[in-house]
Amino acid sequence: MTDTRAALGVGMVGYAFMGRVHSQAWRSVGAFFDLPVTPVMAALSGRSGDRTAAAAASLGWAAVETDWKDLVARDDVQIVDICTPGDSHAEIAIAALEAGKHVLCEKPLANTVAEAEAMVAAAERAAARGVRSMVAFNYRRVPAVALARRFVAEGRLGELRHVRAQYLQDWIVDPAFPLVWRLQKDKAGSGALGDIGSHIVDTAQFITGQTLTGVSAITETFVKERPLAEESAGLAADASGDGGATGTVTVDDAALFFGRFSGGALGSFEATRFATGRKNAMRIEVNGSLGSLAFDFESMNELWFHDHTLDAEEAGFRRILVTEAGHPYAGAWWPPGHGLGYEHTFTHEVKDFLEAIGEGTDPAPSFADGLRVQRVLMAVEESAANESRWTAIS
Repeated sequence: MTDTRAALGVGMVGYAFMGRVHSQAWRSVGAFFDLPVTPVMAALSGRSGDRTAAAAASLGWAAVETDWKDLVARDDVQIVDICTPGDSHAEIAIAALEAGKHVLCEKPLANTVAEAEAMVAAAERAAARGVRSMVAFNYRRVPAVALARRFVAEGRLGELRHVRAQYLQDWIVDPAFPLVWRLQKDKAGSGALGDIGSHIVDTAQFITGQTLTGVSAITETFVKERPLAEESAGLAADASGDGGATGTVTVDDAALFFGRFSGGALGSFEATRFATGRKNAMRIEVNGSLGSLAFDFESMNELWFHDHTLDAEEAGFRRILVTEAGHPYAGAWWPPGHGLGYEHTFTHEVKDFLEAIGEGTDPAPSFADGLRVQRVLMAVEESAANESRWTAIS
């Protein structure tokens, strides 16, 4: 049978960690979801020709470009997927949108509010021409998180009063871990705050349907000097004759803050890459007048729910295994009880993006949603720099 769906060529910039999971999503999405358009993995861009070619062969990309501008200019690319460090997001996204390409951009949207505002303006101009854009907050696409959002929207929790959000990792606890780009402010924008704190800010706002209006924050950098990454260390050693070169960590290692939501609920947030023993513990708990829910990504197929309208004798948190056909996204995959993994969240993300393009609707989270998160991150940094002073979010 002939496939009459329009084919859209995808060009991806970057092929490291995020590039790998995005590639998996582009490869698998059409096999599990009935889409209005067919994605074609047209080209991959990276600075090193040899490394990019090897990544393209491994990940399934048809062609290679060593300059992202050449990728954007290709006639066979209609979608640009940005998987680079944050310092290049704005330039690539704006150029792609102005060239009439749909854009999927990794989080956080940018390194500064000014960059994010420029991206939103470009997205709004492009949307008037039918060009779509979306920021990649993949945790919205965890079936249990989407179910949590459904419960809140249906009023199952009543009036929301308190949100607790944590993102705990431990991958840089060792002071000998090198000074990679994620630990450099000029490339990453911020540390744990932007890398993982942005996720819990977006997820909390997504589940509650509310936005943060102000914060009081504190940040800390526990290891202030680190060995230079291998490539940089070699250059430093050549220049100095010293093979033990180090560099300054210019981002936060941990960020803690309190906040108030637009509906009046209070929130507490913790993002750290120094929680020894925690690998990817993204946790959300929402408490309301009629019930509560709790989620931990390290048990990503489960949602815990307490219905406070039940008699005390039978009330309590109960575990919902979110793998039923009626649960968000889950029905496209395996029989009930056969859990999903991290990579599936990106497939769901791509699926929603392609559906929006095919149907001519605006995907979510939008660049404007990404800007809202960026404003929260800026407020946290400002508060932490001013003795935890309460800082309003515009």
